[in-house]
Amino acid sequence: MGNLNITIGIAEQENPLPWQVLSNLTLDGSERDNCLMTFDVTFIFFSNRWRMNNGDVDLTSDRYSMVGGNLVINNPDKQKDAGIYYCLASNNYGMVRSTEATLSFGYLDPFPPEERPEVRVKEGKGMVLLCDPPYHFPDDLSYRWLLNEFPVFITMDKRRFVSQTNGNLYRARLCRHTFLCFVSSLFTKSVFSKFIPLIPLPERTTKPYPADIVVQFKDVYALMGQNVTLECFALGNPVPDIRWRKVLEPMPSTAEISTSGAVLKIFNIQLEDEGTYECEAENIRGKDKHHGRIYVQAFPEWVEHINDTEVDIGSDLYWPCVATGKPIPTIRWLKNGYSEMCFTLCSFQYHKGELRLYDVTFENAGMYQCIAENTHGVIYANAELKILGQKRTTSLAPTFEMNPMKKKILAAKGGRVIIECKPKAAPKPKFSWSKGTEWLVNSSRILIWEDGSLEINNITRNDGGIYTCFAENNRGKANSTGTLVITDPTRIILAPINADITVGENATMQCAASFDPALDLTFIWSFNGYVIDFNKENIHYQRNFMLDSNGELLIRNAQLKHAGRYTCTAQTIVDNSSASADLVVRGPPGPPGGLRIEDIRATSVALTWSRGSDNHSPISKYNIQTKTILSDDWKDAKTDPPIIEGNMEAARAVDLIPWMEYEFRVVATNTLGIGEPSIPSNKIKTDGAAPNVAPSDVGGGGGSNRELTITWAPLSREYHYGNNFGYIVAFKPFDGEEWKKVTVTNPDTGRYVHKDETMRPSTAFQVKVKAFNNKGDGPYSLTAVINSAQDAPSEAPAEVGVKVLSSSEISVHWEHVVEKIVESYQIRYWSAHDKEAAAHRVQVTSQEYSARLENLLPDTQYFVEVRACNSAGCGPPSDMIETFTKKAPPSQPPRIISSIRSGSRYIITWDHVVALSNESTVTGYKVLYRPDGQHDGKLYSTHKHSIEVPIPRDGEYVVEVRAHSDGGDGVVSQVKISGKPEIHWTTNNILLTSFSLSYTY
Repeated sequence: MGNLNITIGIAEQENPLPWQVLSNLTLDGSERDNCLMTFDVTFIFFSNRWRMNNGDVDLTSDRYSMVGGNLVINNPDKQKDAGIYYCLASNNYGMVRSTEATLSFGYLDPFPPEERPEVRVKEGKGMVLLCDPPYHFPDDLSYRWLLNEFPVFITMDKRRFVSQTNGNLYRARLCRHTFLCFVSSLFTKSVFSKFIPLIPLPERTTKPYPADIVVQFKDVYALMGQNVTLECFALGNPVPDIRWRKVLEPMPSTAEISTSGAVLKIFNIQLEDEGTYECEAENIRGKDKHHGRIYVQAFPEWVEHINDTEVDIGSDLYWPCVATGKPIPTIRWLKNGYSEMCFTLCSFQYHKGELRLYDVTFENAGMYQCIAENTHGVIYANAELKILGQKRTTSLAPTFEMNPMKKKILAAKGGRVIIECKPKAAPKPKFSWSKGTEWLVNSSRILIWEDGSLEINNITRNDGGIYTCFAENNRGKANSTGTLVITDPTRIILAPINADITVGENATMQCAASFDPALDLTFIWSFNGYVIDFNKENIHYQRNFMLDSNGELLIRNAQLKHAGRYTCTAQTIVDNSSASADLVVRGPPGPPGGLRIEDIRATSVALTWSRGSDNHSPISKYNIQTKTILSDDWKDAKTDPPIIEGNMEAARAVDLIPWMEYEFRVVATNTLGIGEPSIPSNKIKTDGAAPNVAPSDVGGGGGSNRELTITWAPLSREYHYGNNFGYIVAFKPFDGEEWKKVTVTNPDTGRYVHKDETMRPSTAFQVKVKAFNNKGDGPYSLTAVINSAQDAPSEAPAEVGVKVLSSSEISVHWEHVVEKIVESYQIRYWSAHDKEAAAHRVQVTSQEYSARLENLLPDTQYFVEVRACNSAGCGPPSDMIETFTKKAPPSQPPRIISSIRSGSRYIITWDHVVALSNESTVTGYKVLYRPDGQHDGKLYSTHKHSIEVPIPRDGEYVVEVRAHSDGGDGVVSQVKISGKPEIHWTTNNILLTSFSLSYTY
């Protein structure tokens, strides 16, 4: 069971105004498929109520919960939860409704279990194998075909093609194989069909036949900005060539042809790319053509939409709401989240999507939504309508005091102007207009609106002058006057032209306009419909301010992302004019896609890929790169063919290491450089192979008695080439004839020891080693000559003696053994309290005659023996020696009594130390005289209880005193002395001195 939270963010606002757009959702959950996962779905909104399929969501159910506006559906069910969702958000100002989202459940049924029938086709003829995919939703499936067994996928080229429209496999030539269709869905899983056997029927002669287009594209309706794919494949003998063209027009700049000509892709399609496209297949026997039309349509966009508005009670409201799109969007209105044919007493009218409210009341206040919708989508414009003033019980004659006409209205020649007339009046007045002394009436150019506004189209110079609006009701009449001034129109006189540059170069888009000199002119640049922010994007975009009346755009250090359509808009406060041009940026190729690894062998694999964007410069070659566990770096692989041409989409990587884990990627190159690499492939392991490298540094010798020790340098992991890796060690006496072989199964070892009691010492052997795995044996190494181990010494050391040095040390000495094969001596010792098996050992070289044993226990009996040793082992022990360590030294430190200066010396005095019954008797004292902070100094020995030392010349000195006995030295006491006296002056000027004395025990 898995869990997924799908979040669609909606900004929280004080007033619920324009919301972001919900996206349709498809979940891969199905009650019919136990292999699919179940998900939790979360929609996040600032909201009060949720509705599904126009019914309220029951938030009291355990299946639903809402926190802070978030709707959570627990364990969604296809039968219960599929549908259309939207949210109603409200506050004191009204209610608005969100866009709708469709929750769907994706599925892909398995293929039927029945076997597929054989397909029999005459040799020399093309054929079609039907995939016939199972029931599924949605329809965006991916199709591949396998040859004989997984994972041998069929590679598309001029001879074979897999349609991504219906999944069928088309082959221009036949072969005797079995095939199966492999179908994948982005939302669910992958399924396999049963194998389809293909049986060629022999023909006496294989006759050529003309091209016959069997994969034909239909008319396509595409949404602007989408990518469009057309397929065209032909059978024929010889295999036909396929060509594409756009009828009577040049091909779009974003069009790319792939899969050996069978696929035409148009990226980011635009309205001007609409038209008829034709593919032509031809071979030496004839040609065939097919054509279809691409219709480019567009998502709705606002031309004019509603905004928050305040109006006086009793007045009329004109609310324009105009959208463009293809097909033309329909307009509908909501008030407070609901569609009402009559908002209030039917006091409204629709006029070309515009909403008009007459004699508004407080009941008309609320949240309004204008919705523009076509087959491709829906957009919402939200606004609040506030009603000002008090309810009137009396009528009001028209007055312009609060809202007079503008004194000066500007309009461009050839354009359109609306002159507003909005007096206060109750009831609603009747309107009339005059220009000078001429009364105006509705005509093809002039229209007086019901709210009093005057519209003039196709303006001429003669339309300039003084205009008066007259308003009259049963309470009176009033008028207001303004002057219409006609300006020169804004026109692009130097339009940008298409440009073609290379990555890193600069491009200039020219743009100049004529305009009325009395007005200010502003140039606005947009890129693919989005206005360029020169402050944020000043690294790449700059204006040319050096030229008057010129909006020239400089694109610096252009990158591939800067390719597209640039639009210059020259704008005044009266009108504007626009012109566009396309910028093509050529650069290194984009990353190849669809990388697949097939036909995995021991030292090679087959790779197929689909070409990426060539970025308007033909791909000249591809490089295959590899990475293994041996290195983190990508390295170019050797390939077959050695040079992979730019029109190829398949090759083999060769000279690979068997049984090695690899990742692969493909890099395209053109004349402009090396492109980005493809996404790395999944890791694969090459097949195993017998080793082909022999171990090195074969040698050995030495070891214990009756042993033959053989060593070698183990092969690193990259040379194992397979499972069950190990070594075969072969050896024989130097003059022998038969090799003895043993198997070493540890792949990391580099040593084998052969034991044989009949082996004579120091015998010469020939040895060699080879590696093996489950695929076979590798070559033997060079033969090396080594000797078996020597015999261990047979003589025991003589004249072994022991001298007790203290309570913790003894010295052992012996005479050397005469045998030449001695390499060292081993001294074993243990106390009477321990067992001999726990004996301590000290090893010394064969040149030593004695050894010191330390850290022994005081007043303890020890046993000591000595052996002679070599690499074959140790010989017999000497006679065992018994000895006793001395008692421990005194544990009490001397107590220093005084430190007195006498002339040029100090006299240090201490008490006699009396040893305890288990301690060695004191035989004297050791005194160390040293500078403070140093360890070395002058050592004195004395049997007295005092000593004289020189007065220090500089700084302080330390005098250390310890008792001495046969068991060693006792605990230290120390005193610090200084050579500088402390001077004190009395009232009689008598000089006094004193010395500080400190003791440490």
